[in-house]
Parts: sequence; structure tokens; C-alpha cells
Amino acid sequence: MSSIVDALYELKYNPFEYGPYLASFYAHLDESENNFLLAQLAIPLCSHSIYSHKLLNSNKRSSIWTVFDDRTKLYDLQERIDGFQALTEQCIQYCLINDWLSVNEQLLSLSKGDENDSVFTHQKSAEKLGRLFSGRSVVEIYAFLGVKPR
Repeated sequence: MSSIVDALYELKYNPFEYGPYLASFYAHLDESENNFLLAQLAIPLCSHSIYSHKLLNSNKRSSIWTVFDDRTKLYDLQERIDGFQALTEQCIQYCLINDWLSVNEQLLSLSKGDENDSVFTHQKSAEKLGRLFSGRSVVEIYAFLGVKPR
């Protein structure tokens, strides 16, 4: 029975489905030092049942404090980060192979890849999350959300 559950999980959560989330997130995130660590947050927050809707309904005046106003709903975020770690790594590899993302080794950061070859479905929730996190340090974001990078 567990093999059926595992197969259904892999069908729903696979890099082909969630790779565009990372590509959309980094396309709208300002390049900053160590932003590679923010990849761990994109999929858990954009696939969260509550925050995916809040991100979609956010506007230009929204801030990290207005979208994540009730942080008690983030009680399981650390578990989600740990659970989606393998998927996040696979999505990064998938995005790099497709040139949706590029790596800056000096800054330890990811940024959008070649614009001409970027053919993926843009994910609005991930784009808005990237805008929310822009201009903030990695340490500030993790401290605000109350989680630790792994």
C-alpha cells in the first residue's frame, strides 16, 4: 500500500511540476548574496494551502508582514522545508538544465537564466513571493518566518 502512496506523491510533487515555481520565484527576486538559501522556502510556501492564496491575492503594497501576518499558521513550515528538500534540489537541477536559472558562484546566488529560451508556465504565487522577499536579507527572512535553513 505504501508504494501506491509513494507513487501518488511523486506524481503530484515532481520537478516538472514545481520547477516553474523556482524559475518564477528567482525571475522576480533581486539578486543578492546567499539567495540560494531562499530556494528552500519557495515550494513550501507556494504550495501551502493558506499562503498560496494569500500570495495570489497580494498586491504591490503588500509586505512580508501583511502576507504572513498570522505566523501561527506557519507552525509546520520547518517540517515542510525538510519534506520538500529533495524536491527543491531536483527542481534546481531541472531549472539549471533548461537554462531557466543561472548560478553566481561568487555570491552563492541563483538568478533568472537566458530570457530567449525561458519557456515555462509562470507561477503567479511564486512571482509575488519573489517580489515580497526582494530587498531583504536571507537572515532577515528566515528570522521573520522562524525557521532554520538546512
